[in-house]
Amino acid sequence: MRRTLLCGDTLHVLMSVYTTVTRAQLTEWLKNYSLGELQHMQGILSGIENTNYFVTTSQGKYVLTLFEHMGAAELPYYAQLMAHLAGRGFACPMPVANCHGEFIGELNGKPALLVTCLAGESVVHVSPAQCGQVGTVLAQLHLAGQGFSQRMLNPRGPHWWKSYSQLLRRKVSPVELRLIESEIDFQAQHAHADLPHGVIHGDLFRDNVLFKQLSSSASGVIDFYFACDDVLLLDVAVTANDWCLRPDATLDVEQLAALLRGYRSDNKYSDAEKVAWPILLRAAALRTWLGRLGYNHFPLQGEMTFTKDAGLYQRLLQQHIDAPIHIDTLI
Repeated sequence: MRRTLLCGDTLHVLMSVYTTVTRAQLTEWLKNYSLGELQHMQGILSGIENTNYFVTTSQGKYVLTLFEHMGAAELPYYAQLMAHLAGRGFACPMPVANCHGEFIGELNGKPALLVTCLAGESVVHVSPAQCGQVGTVLAQLHLAGQGFSQRMLNPRGPHWWKSYSQLLRRKVSPVELRLIESEIDFQAQHAHADLPHGVIHGDLFRDNVLFKQLSSSASGVIDFYFACDDVLLLDVAVTANDWCLRPDATLDVEQLAALLRGYRSDNKYSDAEKVAWPILLRAAALRTWLGRLGYNHFPLQGEMTFTKDAGLYQRLLQQHIDAPIHIDTLI
């Protein structure tokens, strides 16, 4: 159950709040925008990378993000990507420009971005129909991303795996370290240069897709701050490892089949994609496992830190190694 706290003049949902914003501070900051008067602000549950608030003004509802890791120079890519996707008809937040025509501002010493707020809610208990919808939405995102002129290397790609594993060496167990290093070595043998590349979301977990109430229809996609250019099928693998994941660290094959059919309605995957699929599932599990180990061992200081189970993705990676899942067995 969600619990709220009223701290002074700022309402918080218990969450990862690293940079506190008061109502007075936000009121002053919003003078840079033509959005009317501030009516309400509320912290958003579940964020672990950045500080997020719902912001309601007399003209509408928005989401404010304060970036804890990225500098202002890194952020135009993400803002302009969302603007591009929204301009192509894809359901995602639209960045809001300030009175100077700029998307990126600064609040309490942190880069800040305001975007439109989408209707809908994220889901916890997932159905095959919803997985199919997510596959379809991901295909639409990849199509809408075509023509975006800017490029961004994957910030959680092989270079990051290797460097981050060095930071974790003295934090993880010998068993964990051996699995990490052996998987990095395995992945280094597979470049996937022959697979389609393009804009990927990079983090399409359950909390980043919104659904209309009592419906299996997705209403939008949020949180593009891991977006980059990479293998499109890697995005499918990252998504599948979350949406189809069961508590025993296996993937639900019915949900996975629905997701793959949703992504390709004709069920036509190339031979190269079929070969790469089990390898990309492993890469996606490694990436998420390393990230969660980092959140647990190197937490940012804030009002409250929200972390997730790293061991689940260690077990998932081992499951992918021991029992590879092939596309031909699913569709």
